[in-house]
Amino acid sequence: MDNYDQKIGIKAWAEADRPREKLLLQGRRQLTDAELIAILIGSGSRTETAVDLSKRILSFYQNDLAKLAKLSVKELSKFKGIGEAKAIAIVAALELGRRRKETKEDGPIKITSSKDVYFILKPELTDLPHEEFWVLLLNRANFVIGKHFISKGGQAGTVVDPKIIFKVAIEQNASSIVLAHNHPSGNLTASEADIKITKQLIEAGKILEITVYDHLIISDHSFLSMADEGLI
Repeated sequence: MDNYDQKIGIKAWAEADRPREKLLLQGRRQLTDAELIAILIGSGSRTETAVDLSKRILSFYQNDLAKLAKLSVKELSKFKGIGEAKAIAIVAALELGRRRKETKEDGPIKITSSKDVYFILKPELTDLPHEEFWVLLLNRANFVIGKHFISKGGQAGTVVDPKIIFKVAIEQNASSIVLAHNHPSGNLTASEADIKITKQLIEAGKILEITVYDHLIISDHSFLSMADEGLI
């Protein structure tokens, strides 16, 4: 029984059970999440295979890849068996997966509703443990000409500098803009501070002849449009 309970290294497994070999023989879609992560980290330890280590990490986060994608290198490195290099490999792979969602459509994108803005900025503002503020730039025909990161804050807020927002808009010859920031908590309620700064930016935009159409609050799974809700 003692021998049976001993951990067996990946090299001693049947070839079809080794993650790398399994991928080559059966294709990437046949691998579990733990097996894919095991390929990233490369090796486990004397007492734990790379797959077991990956299962342990996934189990800690309820096997939710979205939660795993929010972790920093420092947070991942807290797991026994995960050094900085392995943590970096995991973070980099999950970031590539996030960016893949940003597949660009052919030709320019025209904004016709708040939902259009949400789908463009969702890849930037989800899976973050902190708040970020972004601006979407539009031309006179409401086609997107750019999206720009403005600021980064903590879990409860971020500082917004109107000068930076309108500097970016003027440099890109934008005729109008849409504001957006995320709420890591998932709470989609607009605070008094959110509404106040939005109204200030709308008034500043009038002076510069740059229309501020909307301000979206984005969570991992949904969004709130201040314009749609009649808050501005």
